[in-house]
Amino acid sequence: MTTGVETFEFQVEARQLLQLMIHSIYSNKDVFLRELISNASDALDRLRLESLRDENLQADTSDLHIAIEIDQESRTLTVRDNGIGMSHEGVVELIGTIANSGTAKFLKELRESKDAAASADLIGQFGVGFYSSFMVADEVTMETRHAGESQGTRWVSSGEGTYTIEPLDDAPQGTSVTLKLKAEDTEDHLYDYASPWKIREIVKQHSDFITWPIRMAPAQAPAAADEAEQTEEEGDEKAPELETVNSMKALWARPKDEVTDEEYHEFYKHISHDWVDPLETIRMQAEGTFEYQSLLFIPARAPQDLYMQDRKRGVQLYVKRVFIMDDCEALMPEYLRFVKGVVDAADLSLNVSRETLQQDRQIQLMRRRLVKKVLSTVKDIMSSDAERYATFWKEFGRVLKEGLLSDLENREAILEVCSFASTHDAEQPTTLRGYAERMKDGQEHIYYMTGESRSIVESSPHMEAFRDKGFEVLLLTDPIDELWVDAVPEFDGKQLRSIAKGQVDLDSQDEKDEEAEAEREQRQKDFAELLSWMTSTLSEQVKEVRLSSRLTTSPACIVGDTFDVTPALANIYRSMGQNLPQVKRILELNPTHPLVSGLRKAHAERKDDSGLGETAELLYSMALLAEGGELSDPSRFIKLVAERVQQTL
Repeated sequence: MTTGVETFEFQVEARQLLQLMIHSIYSNKDVFLRELISNASDALDRLRLESLRDENLQADTSDLHIAIEIDQESRTLTVRDNGIGMSHEGVVELIGTIANSGTAKFLKELRESKDAAASADLIGQFGVGFYSSFMVADEVTMETRHAGESQGTRWVSSGEGTYTIEPLDDAPQGTSVTLKLKAEDTEDHLYDYASPWKIREIVKQHSDFITWPIRMAPAQAPAAADEAEQTEEEGDEKAPELETVNSMKALWARPKDEVTDEEYHEFYKHISHDWVDPLETIRMQAEGTFEYQSLLFIPARAPQDLYMQDRKRGVQLYVKRVFIMDDCEALMPEYLRFVKGVVDAADLSLNVSRETLQQDRQIQLMRRRLVKKVLSTVKDIMSSDAERYATFWKEFGRVLKEGLLSDLENREAILEVCSFASTHDAEQPTTLRGYAERMKDGQEHIYYMTGESRSIVESSPHMEAFRDKGFEVLLLTDPIDELWVDAVPEFDGKQLRSIAKGQVDLDSQDEKDEEAEAEREQRQKDFAELLSWMTSTLSEQVKEVRLSSRLTTSPACIVGDTFDVTPALANIYRSMGQNLPQVKRILELNPTHPLVSGLRKAHAERKDDSGLGETAELLYSMALLAEGGELSDPSRFIKLVAERVQQTL
C-alpha cells in the first residue's frame, strides 16, 4: 500500500470532458445529485449481493443507507453510503480515467454538435455521473474503503487537470463524496445546493424511488432552529435523529395509475445513466404458477457501447424487492440488449447464480414472455406512431435484425417490425408487409439486393431489368443483411430472392409467346460459340459465361448461383477468422449491347486474335468494378485500358 500523497494527471479524454462539464454544457445542474445517489445505491446493492455470496465477508450490512449532509457555513455537501466501497487500486483505475473505447468518438461528436442541448444529451451516453459533480463544485473529495479491507483511500481534485490520492486509516466502510460548492448563480442555473430545502426537492424529484433510505437532518422551521442553537449553547450536543426523505417504493410494485410518466422517466435515468427520457415504457405483471413483475424501457437512442465486445445488457434481476444482479443476460437475448429495466421475481432463490439462471425453467419462461412483449410493443409503436418508430429503427434496427439469425421462435414477429430501404420510395423505408401488398400480378418472389450503400446498389447492372419492368427491390445495406437473408427463406409464403443470384425471368405469361421464345433460342445458338470460348478463356475467374435476362444497358454483370456465398459475406467470415474457399461466379452478357455483339462478330471472324482474350478480360473486370468488387490485378487492368484508348487516337 502506498504510504504518501500521490499526484496524478487526468487522462486526456477525462480532462476534456471535465472542462465541458465545468463550463456548463449541461444546463440542468440538479442532476449531479441524482448521479451521486445512483452511484451510492449501486454500491449498496453490490454489498448486499456480495454478502450473500461470501459468508466470510467482514462487512456491516445491518443498516445500509445513503446519508446527505449539508454544512451551510462552509458550503459543503456530502453524499455518503456504507456500501461496497472501493479499493486503492479501484480508485486509481476508475477515477481520473474514462475506461471506454468510444470516448474519443463521443468527444468528437460533442465538439461538432451545433445544438447545445444535443451536446449535453451526448454526455448521458457515457458512465460519467461522478464527473457531473464538477458542474456545481470547486473541489471534490472522495473518501472510500472497500468492504472487508482495513485501509481506505482519499481522492481530491479541483477538476483542473490533476488529482491526489492518499491512504486513509480511519475511513468508514463505503464511500463519501464531499463537494465544496460554487457560489449560487441562478442565471447559469446554478442554485443554492447548500440549502436543505433545495436538496430535498431534488431527491423527491429524481430519487424518490431508490430502494435504500436516503437520510438527512430533519427540516427545521426558524423557531425550531433557534431552539436547537439554544440547546447546543446549554451543552446538549446530541445530534438530531436523521429522517428518511425518499418513499423507497419500487415503481414496478405500485399501481400504474399511481405513477406518473415523470417518475418512470426518472427511474429509467437512474438505472440506465442516460440523461434523456426513454422512447417507451413497458409494464408487465404475471400471476399464477409463478409470479413476477417487470418494468422495461426502450431507450430513445443507442448507447455508445451497443456494438462493443464488453457491452452490457440492461435488465436487472430482483427477488422480492431484493437486488440480485445487474445485467442479467438470461432475461433478455443479445439482440434486445438495448432494453433497460428491472424484473422482480417472487419464487427465485436469493443466492441464485448466473450459471443456475441459464438452466432455470421459470427464467426461461419469463424471458420468452418478455421478448414477445417487447416485440409486440415495437409493433404497436409502428402502427400508431410513425415518427417514434422511425426513431426506434434508426437507433436499433441493425441490432434487432440479429434476432433473425438467433431467435427462430420469434423470427416472424421480428420480420413484421423490420423496415428496409426500397426502390419504391427514395425517402421512406418499407415493411415486408407493405412490399407484399404492392407486388405485381403474377410476381412470386420478394426481390432484394445487398450492397455497401443505396447508391451502389441502385447503380448496379443487376437492377436494370427490374427497373425497366417496374419490379420493386429491397436495398439491404447493413452488414448484418448479408447474414440473415440466407437464413430467412420466406415471408408470408413468399420467397426472398436475391437479384444478384441465380437465373432471372421477369416476363409474365402474356409475354412468353412463341415468337419471343423462338427469338431467345436463336440468340442462344448465335452466341453459343462465344460463350464457350469465353468460359474457357476466363476459367480462372468464372465458372460459366452465359447470356443475361437482367441487363438492358450494361454489357455484362457477375452473378452467383442461388446458394453461393456472396463476396461480401465471404469477407465477413474471413474477418472473423474463417477462411472460406474461393467461389467462382458466373459472368452474364447482354446480347443486345454493341460491345458484346461486336465481340461475337470479331471472334467469329478472327478466332486466333490474342487481343480478343484481353477484351474478354476487360469485360469481366468492368463487370466486377460495376458491382463494387476489387480487381485482383489493378495495374494490368489499367494497362489494358490504356492500350485500348491509345488505339482509338
